[in-house]
Amino acid sequence: MRVEMMIKKLRIMTRMTQKAFADYFNIPVRTLQDWEAEKRTPPPYVAELIKYKIEKERLGMLRLVE
Repeated sequence: MRVEMMIKKLRIMTRMTQKAFADYFNIPVRTLQDWEAEKRTPPPYVAELIKYKIEKERLGMLRLVE
């Protein structure tokens, strides 16, 4: 899965808006929008760090499984 789509999938799984997700992870909203629109590509480690934080903080009481 492309990194951009992984980040979008993670955001959708948390049931957060783009604004809420960007604020929570301290990412500029425009950057997140560009990632999701596949206009820009984040480094792969960014998606892994976001996933790790979601799992550890149990955002939305989700347990992410690949």
